[in-house]
Parts: sequence; structure tokens; C-alpha cells
Amino acid sequence: MAFKAIPILDLAEARSEEGKPAFLQQLRDALLNVGFLYIKNTGIDQELYDKVCEEGVRFFALPEEEKLRIEMKNQPSFLGYSRLGNEITAHKADWREQLDLSTPHPIRKDSDPLYHNLLAPNQWPSAQYAPDFQHIFEEYMRQMSAVSMSFTALIAQSLDLPATAFDTFFDEHQQHKLKVVKYPDTGDGVGQGVGPHKDSMLTSYLLQASQHKGLQAQNTSGEWIDCPPLRGTLVVAIGQGLEALTGGVCASTTHRVLSPASGAGARFSIPFFQGVSYDAQFESVMMDVPERVRALRREVVEREGGRRRDAVEFTFVKGRWKHLGEATLMNRIKSHPDVGERWYPELLRQIREQQTRDAPLA
Repeated sequence: MAFKAIPILDLAEARSEEGKPAFLQQLRDALLNVGFLYIKNTGIDQELYDKVCEEGVRFFALPEEEKLRIEMKNQPSFLGYSRLGNEITAHKADWREQLDLSTPHPIRKDSDPLYHNLLAPNQWPSAQYAPDFQHIFEEYMRQMSAVSMSFTALIAQSLDLPATAFDTFFDEHQQHKLKVVKYPDTGDGVGQGVGPHKDSMLTSYLLQASQHKGLQAQNTSGEWIDCPPLRGTLVVAIGQGLEALTGGVCASTTHRVLSPASGAGARFSIPFFQGVSYDAQFESVMMDVPERVRALRREVVEREGGRRRDAVEFTFVKGRWKHLGEATLMNRIKSHPDVGERWYPELLRQIREQQTRDAPLA
């Protein structure tokens, strides 16, 4: 039967010798059946969560000229501020404004692959306007990096793999990304906060910074299941990268965000996206998931009447990209055509030509 609720897992149990076996079983069930889950007792203090939420909300009240000073299209890295309606998902504009950040990296050398443009320093708001912002978000990204890496080890163990099974896909100084997002409650874009999509990497972790509903995951029957804010939790979404690496054993679930109802006030959220090496070649290294675990996934698919055909484009199409970085760069250009027009006009032209070829005939 298709899932009707999002499971809640307690990481305190994973840190307990007595509780860990039951936790891993719960995690396996969530990976095979849902692809979406809450985690609590992550090891991050509630005080830090609260500061991150407060600073994130406060960012959007900065003067417009200050936000535009760090606009995304200023740099080829896709890091920085995006105006309302500037990102595209499922061929429609998302009705949100946001700031994209990442764990820091130096600027790409000319000898590096073009997709290394994604590795870059952040564009930060000025300390004059937001004196604590950079420090708080750097600390949050540091702690979330540790949470994501330890949780990936738990995922491996839940699949009867060694805890280090995914380590080959991470760099020594791994880049992870984060968004600070505002969904306003008015405007022409009401309806699609973010269109139906799947996250692209291994795992992502959403801190819901206001009490609005809006996040929904889609089950295999096509129903949209609410993921309401729960204080002290993060919502984990399994990415397409993890589904690809495990040969479909882990489910990457389509999800969306609905804009707040008119007059309800803006919704705020802060998703953290675990990164993997952009030089990784997904097709050359696949996880050797034990057959007994693969059989469990097949049972789920058969019980639900086969996998429902999904309209969401899958990032890791066999044979299309050699490296993860190539796929990621093209996806960013597709989502942010204003950046593409300034820094990657030829690649943007290729994307638009491919979209024209793929468009259904009228």
C-alpha cells in the first residue's frame, strides 16, 4: 500500500547499542517504502536551529539594493540571491526568493573542468546589515555536514553495506549546499512555491523555519501527503543520486511546496543539500546492494502495482553525462536561465534546443 504518512526516526536510537538494530530496520523501511522521513535528536542544539531560522527570516527584510549586491547572476557559481520567480522547476517559475550558500571553496582554475565553477566562495550579506548571519550559517553548515555524513553511513548499514560504502563519492573537502527560502503569500505565482521535483544528490535535510504547511511528498498512488513542521526535526529527502547508486533500491520521492494561502504570511524554509564529488562517475561505481535487500524493494514495487510513471525528469540518465558535475551544471543552468544567459550562453542554447525536441507535439 502506498504510504499515507511520513515516518519519524530518532537518531538517539542510532547512537544506542541497544536501539541501533531497530533504528536501522526503521530506516530501511523508510528508504524502500517512502523515500521521505523526519529525523529528530540530530545532535544539533535547538538554540542553533532557532538562530538559523531567525537570521534566515531577517535576511529577506534587508534593503533590496543589499540583496541585489549579492545576486546569483553576478557569479558563475550559482551561489547568491535570487529574486522572486527567478528559478524554474517543472517548466514553471517558482514563487519564492532565496539565497544559495555552500561550504566554501576557492575559485576555479582555468585548467579545471567547467563544472568546477560550482565550487566557489559565497556571496554574503554585509556585516553592516546582518552582523551575525555569516557566522551562524557557517556554523550550521559545519554541523549539518557532519550530520549528513553520519546519516549516509547509517543508510549504508541499513542496506547491509559497510558504513563506509559511500565514502568513495566524497571529496576530502566536500562541498555541501544550503538555501534560505521565502515563499510569500501573495502574487501571480501563488500555487507553485516549488513545482514537483526530486532532489538530485544523495540526501537533503529541510529545516522548516515557520509554522506553515506547504511541503508535500507524492506517494505511488499519486496522492500528495503533507509534511507539516515539527519542532526539533529535519525532513530528509532521498535524492536521485542515491536511487541511481543503489540501482533503484532507495526510493527518490517526488515532492513540491505549495505557496501559503493569501493572508497567511510568508513561509520560510532552510534546506541543506549533501554534496558528492562533482568528479564522481555514477555509472562506473554502483553499490553492490545484497540481493536480499533488492528483493525487499521488488516486493514493495509489486505490492504497489509497479512503479507509477513519474513525470519528473531523472537527472542521471544512462549515457548522458560522464561526471556528476556535468549533470549538475546543466540542471543549474536550466533552473536559473538568467545565470545561464550571462555565463553559459552556449550551454543554455543546447538546453533550449533539447527542450524543443522533447516537447510533445500539439
